[in-house]
Amino acid sequence: MQDTRALTLSFEVNGLPPVKTEALSIFAAGHRQATRVRALLEAACAAAQRTGWTPLTGPVEVDLTLRCPPGHRTSDATTLLGGVCAVLQDKKRVANIGLAHLGVLVDVALYQDDRQIRRLTYREEPAEEMSYAVRVTAIPNVV
Repeated sequence: MQDTRALTLSFEVNGLPPVKTEALSIFAAGHRQATRVRALLEAACAAAQRTGWTPLTGPVEVDLTLRCPPGHRTSDATTLLGGVCAVLQDKKRVANIGLAHLGVLVDVALYQDDRQIRRLTYREEPAEEMSYAVRVTAIPNVV
């Protein structure tokens, strides 16, 4: 039987991506990244529902394209990638904090765990307004 799941999911988000810069979880209620986390989860949820996406269980590639006015980037590539990747994985494994404030968004996951990431790509493109594009792709298991 052929697997008919989508193997690539792409979507756009207005504003800046969440950044991961401290030990405090970006999922904690009231965290200063909460608005960015919610925007990313809502965009990922809409894209997943549109395509019938199910969380990937094998190796993945994550591509992040930041669009911003020249000279207006607020964080470095590693903190941007860290924040986006943390948000897109299964949050239920973050058992040490309450996630009820996320409501149904707690279930939004494009893959199970960051350890599945085998390729990361980061690009910046000039734009008048801040936004970003995310693409998650399944990488075939090669033996």
